[in-house]
Amino acid sequence: MATKSAFSERFAFFAGFGLALVAAPETARADGLETLNPGVLQVAIEPYMPYTALKDGKLVGLDSDILAAVASKLGLKIETSMTDFPGMLAAVQSQRADITIGGIAWSDARRKVGLFTDPPYYSPPAMAVHGTADYPDVASLEGKALGTVTGYVWAKSIAQVPKASPHTYPTADSVFEDLSSGRLDVGFLDPLLIIYQQQQRPDMKFKVEYLNPPAAEQVTAHPDYKYFQPYMTSFYLPKQAPKLTQAVSDQIDAMYKDGSLAALVTKWGGDPKQFLIPSPTMAAERRGVDRPQTWSPPSIAP
Repeated sequence: MATKSAFSERFAFFAGFGLALVAAPETARADGLETLNPGVLQVAIEPYMPYTALKDGKLVGLDSDILAAVASKLGLKIETSMTDFPGMLAAVQSQRADITIGGIAWSDARRKVGLFTDPPYYSPPAMAVHGTADYPDVASLEGKALGTVTGYVWAKSIAQVPKASPHTYPTADSVFEDLSSGRLDVGFLDPLLIIYQQQQRPDMKFKVEYLNPPAAEQVTAHPDYKYFQPYMTSFYLPKQAPKLTQAVSDQIDAMYKDGSLAALVTKWGGDPKQFLIPSPTMAAERRGVDRPQTWSPPSIAP
């Protein structure tokens, strides 16, 4: 949730003069960033609670709270447009939006046509499972009806599972409906979304499970199995906005250090130890690709 900075509160009693002192450097910083409109951060989202949504005209959700904190530090006003997941990515890639947020997985294909920030959090491989069956590993998914949302990274993964029946849907709601009815055995979605849906719709017949990540040799044989591993989320920006991307990354990194990111993850039902500590292989994915060879993913670990 966006909050006033300690600096602005400290000087609020100076009224107009004090506010001018605070606003000047923020405005100067905002004007130096590559936003489509000076001082305004145009964000494209889809309705995807508890990550992103509009409620009474205000952004809500985990990603929304993180972005609001970042925008406040950068002196940017947020304007929001609503679309679907493919539309979010397209809006950034065609430079019709400054940024898109909401559980977006880093991938090499996406980074070739856009820019990724440092990860605001990491996402474990969660599944929504129909009935009482257990699916501990990829082998247990063979021959099952598997689903995810069109454009999500798991679409490639489920298509590679032997004898499985892969399905993609326009929205997460469609995945949950088919899970509840038994038309799907397993749905791959973001973990907080599955937990949130359980809370909102206890009548739906599914449970939450976490997949044991495939071994290295399995990923070598089936490269798209890598999306069955924990993944880095990021905020996604146009290729034409490297300064803005770096500025947002700097604020995200600071939120790891000051504890504000852990507080927001906890607020939305996540465990900071799962969401804010990268797996050992994540640094290698981006080193020498869209990060320096010395880059380390941000973490709350000592």
